[in-house]
Parts: sequence; structure tokens; C-alpha cells
Amino acid sequence: MSGGTSGAKLLLVGCGKMGGAMLDGWLASGVASHVAVIERAGLPDALVGNPKVSAATGPGDLPAGFVPDVVVLAVKPQVMDSALPDYRPLVGPGTVFLSIAAGKTIAYFEQTLGEGAVVVRSMPNTPAAIGRGMTVAVPNARVTADQTALCDALLRAVGDVAWIDDEALLDPVTALSGSGPAYVFLLVEAMAKAGEASGLPADLAMRLARATVSGAGELLNQSPQPAADLRKAVTSPNGTTQAALDVLMAEDGLQPVLTAAIAAATRRSRELAQ
Repeated sequence: MSGGTSGAKLLLVGCGKMGGAMLDGWLASGVASHVAVIERAGLPDALVGNPKVSAATGPGDLPAGFVPDVVVLAVKPQVMDSALPDYRPLVGPGTVFLSIAAGKTIAYFEQTLGEGAVVVRSMPNTPAAIGRGMTVAVPNARVTADQTALCDALLRAVGDVAWIDDEALLDPVTALSGSGPAYVFLLVEAMAKAGEASGLPADLAMRLARATVSGAGELLNQSPQPAADLRKAVTSPNGTTQAALDVLMAEDGLQPVLTAAIAAATRRSRELAQ
């Protein structure tokens, strides 16, 4: 592909939850002219018969002469070692390998695929499944401006995208946004349990917690105001919200716990990349 971000030929390796969500986004946005999918379980039923999608059992089963613009690596990190070497024949300046696998560094891909590999490493998160993901990406030195734009379009089909130059930042990125949805779900669980402890029926407490967190998230998404300003707008002096925030914002409150949690996740991300 020369210039532009439409009509790309893609090879998707792995069509699980994240890979499938990305594929849905590409088809809906029209960013791809054709997507070849390698997935042991086969294509999802909804995609069977789609003229823009074909299934393959492995790289040797691809159509003759098929040279993808992008190979999207969406397999689990623990199977990458056995799967990746089969894709060495696709390495070339016109094909970029876009990885969404946690813990696999650019150096790992260059070593496994060969030093000529064009690589973008990215870290999406699970809200990509509903088109509300947050992905951070970093290219190696061989990625061209056109390839960056194409990868940006592919990732943006499932949410927002930020590009960085320092790969080391992907460890705290993983800790904050990659793992972050789990923290939000835990917050819902904790709020519901706290509601129960204050006398609410369990089902009502969970319903309130879920609706409050999802609604507040959408308000934050749609508002141009900083999070701190939105918080202050809910907080009346000496009111109920202020009483709760006095606990949550104390020296031993929420901030030090979250700081310690994200530091722990960052350390673990660095360990996994070794």
C-alpha cells in the first residue's frame, strides 16, 4: 500500500476477544480491503461468507502472492514463542508487524523475526471490545510515516490512541490503562459491598454501583472539564460527598493505595518483559 489508510491488506493472527473486536472495528470503518484471519477455532459464524474476510490455518495456507500491509499479532503472549517464527517469510519493508501482546518487547520481535522487521508494539485495553479502548503504541526505527498512519487507523477503529517514543513507558501504561479496567470493576464491587454494609439489599447496591460508575465515566467522557472540576461540582461544603471524600482523600486514603498498586503492576510488567 502506498500512502493513505484505506484499502489495506491485513493478516490477523489470533481472533479471540481482542482480535475479534479489532476485526469488527476494521470492517465497520472500511480501513481494510481484505483481512486474512489465522485462528485455530476458525472464523466466528458472523464472518463466514464475508467477502472481505478469509480464513487460513497458518501462514502456509495464505493465498498465493498475498503480502499483507500489516500483520496484527493478537495471540496470547505465552504462545508467541511457538507461533511467531512461522511469519519470518513475511518480513520486509512493506509489511509492519503490529503487536498487541503484553510483555513482548520490540527487541524480542526484532530478534525472533530478524533485524529487518518493521514493528509497532502496542498496549490496548479491554473496552476496545465496545469501541471505547485506549491504546498506546511505540514504533521501531523502520516504521515509516505511512505505516504509522495505517497502524493508527487500525487501532483507532476500537478507541483512542496515543503514540510514544520511549518503549519503557509501556510498563506504566500497562499498569494504568492496560490493567485499569480491573481497578474500575473492583471499585464497583467495593462500592456495592459498602452499600450493603450501610443497609441496602445486595441487588440494589450492585445496581446503583454499576450505574453510578458507568454513568460517571460517560459524563467524564463527554465533558471537557478536568476530572477534579467534575468532582468538585458534586461536592457541597459539609455535605455527604465531602464526608466521604474526607476519608478517601486522607493521607492513608485512596491515592497512596492506587499509587502502590500501579507501581506493583509496573514492576511486574518489567519482569514479564525480561
